[in-house]
Amino acid sequence: MAGYKVEICGVNTSKLPVLTNKEKEELFEKIENGDEGAREKFINGNLRLVLSIVQRFSNSSENIDDLFQIGCIGLIKALDNFDRSLNVKFSTYAVPMILGEIRRHLRDSSQIRVSRSLRDIAYKAIYAKENYVKAHQKEPTINEIAEEIGIDKEDIVVALDAIQSPVSLYEPVYNEGGDTLYVMDQISDKKNKEETWIEEISLGEAIKRLPEREKQIVKLRFFKGRTQIEVAEELGISQAQVSRLEKSALRSMRNYLAC
Repeated sequence: MAGYKVEICGVNTSKLPVLTNKEKEELFEKIENGDEGAREKFINGNLRLVLSIVQRFSNSSENIDDLFQIGCIGLIKALDNFDRSLNVKFSTYAVPMILGEIRRHLRDSSQIRVSRSLRDIAYKAIYAKENYVKAHQKEPTINEIAEEIGIDKEDIVVALDAIQSPVSLYEPVYNEGGDTLYVMDQISDKKNKEETWIEEISLGEAIKRLPEREKQIVKLRFFKGRTQIEVAEELGISQAQVSRLEKSALRSMRNYLAC
């Protein structure tokens, strides 16, 4: 992709407006009442968000104007589906939507072709997942997605795997209150599940001293090899809370063992 451009799709990116939180709230009120002018102003006021995400794909061979347009589609979808009652910042909700739209475009235009039927299954699963999260504020299981769209879970797994692009383990996927969740936080710790290094260095006492919730998280994560998403579902809390409690537990255990 070409280097940074001041003008993209006829838009002078150096003069993009920035909305204050108060202005965003006022525009949301008008948008909910069907004000198209407010909707357009809100979209224009968030184009910097699209621009910042598009710049992450500077190594792509895709034209920056095309990616910017695709990102704007993701921004519009985010606005159409955003629910203010969830008390989540619009930018927090919109970033994954914009990224997802751009990545879907890159996958569809990739030289590695995935069959149309597989892509259809994968996109149905993705949209079902997004709707489930919006309704229940938690990640669905693969069985719940399969039941929702009426497709075998094995076919869903194959389809989702087929459209995946390699990403860094340290790529952020969510941010809440300064606590960033990375791709690696969503991966089961199979090595620690199979080996007995915790028992060998006598961490039993350190674990016993933890609060009950942190103790549960440590056991599920490091003894049973569960992902943070699975732990969150089992305990009925958010993945961000699991991440914070896990970090707190490990810090407490290190401090105890250092004494």
